[in-house]
Amino acid sequence: MSEEIWAALGATTLDEVRRRAAIIDAVTEIEPVEVDGATRFAWNDGGGQSAVWYFTPDRHALLLTFDHESALNLFAEGTYEDQTALYGGVPEHLVRLVRDRPENYESLNIVDEDTGATILYAGGVFWFDGERWSQAEGFLDHCRREGFDAFSESGFTYCLGDYRFGEEFSPEAIVEARAEDGYYEDDAERRKGLAEIKEIFARLG
Repeated sequence: MSEEIWAALGATTLDEVRRRAAIIDAVTEIEPVEVDGATRFAWNDGGGQSAVWYFTPDRHALLLTFDHESALNLFAEGTYEDQTALYGGVPEHLVRLVRDRPENYESLNIVDEDTGATILYAGGVFWFDGERWSQAEGFLDHCRREGFDAFSESGFTYCLGDYRFGEEFSPEAIVEARAEDGYYEDDAERRKGLAEIKEIFARLG
């Protein structure tokens, strides 16, 4: 499943990826944030899992996933150097978007005790170079060294589930998936949710 979603992400135009990121950001009631000219969208499940997207004006992108229950959660025992290493191979203009930034619900900071520098936590680190998506070399090196499955330990499949890459992405599909997860108490709440999500789709294209 993870490989299928990775392939589907790669087959989706960046404009469509950004559209889905913006819509899910709004559905999840998270405000987009401008960071040095890039736009940040996010998703979280309210339980410690998250996906964070940064889209730059030059059509590059950075995707961070985080599963707080996985072995790639460096929050408890990792160091600033460990976390920085996961970003290895990502262009500096993208890494700069997560250096010395205020932390937020989706991304907490890890601090260099010697210098006070900070970098945002992430389990999975992925980036788009204008043509294709790649997994960060540092992220992959860490997974190989520790014997981790990069997709499962980073929470990639779960964290990207709401974006429905390779699947129908519509208000009805989103509401149906939410209903299956027990999100709505009754049909009236489901109808209200559908109306709200249809408005978001209309507003964001």
